[in-house]
Amino acid sequence: MELTRLFKTASMSILRNRMRSLLTMLGIIIGVASVVDMVAVGKGAQVQIEEQISSMGTNMVMIWPGGASTGGRNMGAGSRRTLTLEDTEKLKKESTYLSQVSAVVRSSGQIVSSYGNWQSSVMGVDPSFLIIREWKLQRGEEFTERDIRTSAKKALLGSAVAKELFGDQDPVGEKIRIRNIPFTVAGVLESKGQNAMGQDQDDIVLAPVTTVLNRLSGSRWINQIMASVTDLAFQSEAQAQIETLLRESHKLQPHEENDFSIHNQTEMMDRATEMTGIMTMLLGAIAGVSLIVGGIGIMNIMLVSVTERTREIGIRMAIGAKSSDILLQFLVESVVLSVLGGLIGVIVAFTLAWAATTFIGLRTVIVSSTIALAFAFSGIVGVFFGFYPARKASMMNPIDALRYE
Repeated sequence: MELTRLFKTASMSILRNRMRSLLTMLGIIIGVASVVDMVAVGKGAQVQIEEQISSMGTNMVMIWPGGASTGGRNMGAGSRRTLTLEDTEKLKKESTYLSQVSAVVRSSGQIVSSYGNWQSSVMGVDPSFLIIREWKLQRGEEFTERDIRTSAKKALLGSAVAKELFGDQDPVGEKIRIRNIPFTVAGVLESKGQNAMGQDQDDIVLAPVTTVLNRLSGSRWINQIMASVTDLAFQSEAQAQIETLLRESHKLQPHEENDFSIHNQTEMMDRATEMTGIMTMLLGAIAGVSLIVGGIGIMNIMLVSVTERTREIGIRMAIGAKSSDILLQFLVESVVLSVLGGLIGVIVAFTLAWAATTFIGLRTVIVSSTIALAFAFSGIVGVFFGFYPARKASMMNPIDALRYE
């Protein structure tokens, strides 16, 4: 039997039983749409995290206190107080691979203005912090080195804080109080949105690092050092030099482990990509189970179809059709059902992805390779689960088939 005739026969059989054919394809439609959309959600999450990490700045290196082993136990980054402003100054003066260096001190408090109040994070930073983070101002002016030396009571407001404290008013030059200490608003930061951890980067107040240390935290220890490498090609050299300089600053002996840890954006990106990649694979695998279920549905309906068309099979064999012709006829019908279900599933996937992005704001990225894989898998499912009913049809005895009522 010619392939063209086989497809024509299969199409006629599907059209004769439209509702049953649609219900048969339903499992494949749901399976393909699920696989494509689940992977699209995972890929969307990956892209979003990568964008959020990139928004932190470029060529950035982060140094955290802690990381050394104590009593055979790894303390982890940030678990000990080991970094000071002296470390920051040493890196600024002696590092040949760093273009910008900033100390970071984290605090929090109730921010009060004449228009309202708001609980927010307060960060003490150097003027170079905004350059490292590639963070621009909406209005106002940045800190200066003189502000750092004099512990000036100036503040830069995140856009969310400015909105909460001043509404639509221009806050530049206005007075605010942080833990009852008066500050002058020097400027408002541009919006950055959420970071990779889901935190609102605009819900923040920046002040000179010396001001936060002397007036808010009451400590000489800083929480972090941020720096920009002059060139990404020198990332490894820069980290090795930072390690050497900080070990000198902390007077560590050769046998002593580092009491600080160094991380860069590339490492963060790699970890994020690995995590979202695993999540995407799991989501795709879970959704892929529905394709198997859809295949079982096709097999069941094809077995019913073979039983219903027993006399038709007997007549075809009686007029000369070979067992291989009968097998191909039902196998092609199964594959057509499965592939057509796959095609409709892809259309449904695109529709659902568009709806999720438009109405919910969920980031989705549909990958062409996923569509091709899901589409191909639906064809394989049609062959695999259609083979048993097709073989059953081809093995019928023509005389018994013609006698079937």
